[in-house]
Amino acid sequence: MKLYNSLSHEKEEFVPHTPGKVSMYTCGPTVYNFAHIGNLRTYIMEDVLDRYLRYSGYEVKRVMNITDVGHLTGDSDEGEDKMLSGAKREHKSVMEIAKFYTDAFFSDCKRLNIRRPDVVEPATACIGQFIKVIKKLMETGYAYEAGGNVYFDTSKLEQYYVFHNFEEEELRDGVREGVEKDENKRNKADFVLWFTKSKFDNQELKWNSPWGVGYPGWHIECSCISMKNLGEYLDIHCGGIDNAFPHHTNEIAQSEAYLGHKWCNYWVHVLHLNTGSGKMSKSKGEFLTLSRLAEKGYDPIAYRFFCLQSHYRRNLVFTYENLDNAVQAYDKLIARLAQLDPRDGEVNKEAAESLRAKFTEAMDNDINTSLAVTALYDVLKADVNDATKLWLAEDFDRVLCLDLIKKAEEKRSADAAQADPELCRKIEALIEERAAAKRDKNYARADEIRNEISALGAVLEDTKDGTKYKIVK
Repeated sequence: MKLYNSLSHEKEEFVPHTPGKVSMYTCGPTVYNFAHIGNLRTYIMEDVLDRYLRYSGYEVKRVMNITDVGHLTGDSDEGEDKMLSGAKREHKSVMEIAKFYTDAFFSDCKRLNIRRPDVVEPATACIGQFIKVIKKLMETGYAYEAGGNVYFDTSKLEQYYVFHNFEEEELRDGVREGVEKDENKRNKADFVLWFTKSKFDNQELKWNSPWGVGYPGWHIECSCISMKNLGEYLDIHCGGIDNAFPHHTNEIAQSEAYLGHKWCNYWVHVLHLNTGSGKMSKSKGEFLTLSRLAEKGYDPIAYRFFCLQSHYRRNLVFTYENLDNAVQAYDKLIARLAQLDPRDGEVNKEAAESLRAKFTEAMDNDINTSLAVTALYDVLKADVNDATKLWLAEDFDRVLCLDLIKKAEEKRSADAAQADPELCRKIEALIEERAAAKRDKNYARADEIRNEISALGAVLEDTKDGTKYKIVK
């Protein structure tokens, strides 16, 4: 398996620090507003990587932070805390805002089949860890106090701009126009580890520290949450490409200064989702949410399919026309799967492994989901029986998570019901008779009825909401 490492700018063979085990950290949301579909593209692709590692036999521990304090509206330690900004906007407390948008984020993830990470840690739960790390950085000379804040001293590093080949003079103070220079800094690239009451007195969340009452900077949280849960050596760190500088650059600086050795081996960055006017951004006030797409009638899983059709290291252009094309392709894919008969012979394991190799070859090549989807289409065109095709579709879907079998079964039943409503009425009557037989403890008759229903081409499923059926022929 090869991954493109943003740190080396090359595809590298993936070798975890501990054989068979993978430690993986993914930057989580700043929960001051809804995630937009550009944010969600990153989480979808990270989910696919997580799932493929597990599919490949690795034991994965994935950690994600929730930023509920410390992320400022500017990229150079300026502006107010985004959480405070959200609280003002909605006339709520910061923690009310955090809970609401954290719940909203994981609701979106569930609708997109994004697996919840093994550990989800809010920044506000790790204040003691932040203080511990900052204290050591000050003791070893990597941090200093000035103007009431604690800064990381980037001049102590042999190389700071690790993701780019820029000269220091080429980078302005921050990454946006109009950023005010912080006169407390020794060097323009230095960044805040801890803010005290000398700045942003209206900040709602504050804690005692050796440097006064205050709160942590954004960058320190990911380093500390990762080290707390995954130890000193991290295999994979993921995030959107816009986090490479300054956020991930600062994470590397402070983590390796604290640890005294290399921290993370592989950096995986997902590129932007663009619209006609450029990158989708909350700061512009123009962004689409998953709920908005659902209101327009789009299945969230169709959006996941839209994302998987493109490689994660390519900018993806969102237009409704492009999304509609993906919806049509997804619907046709489900329709083709629905036409397959699951009872058509036994699974041909030898043929299946040959077809499966094309899927794993695509995924081993830097998680190329576009070619992985092509491998799925190759299965449908292959000269193998339907049982083998469905087995492979279900196998690939352990990674793709497009609800392929579930949606195919639903369509197969819907098509059969539409074609023969009399058959459905007969099956439903038998289900009622079976329920009565079970109430009377006449289990022999209940089993006979199940067999009668099976002979009609339907499969029963007993759920907590009652007995459901699927027509399979």
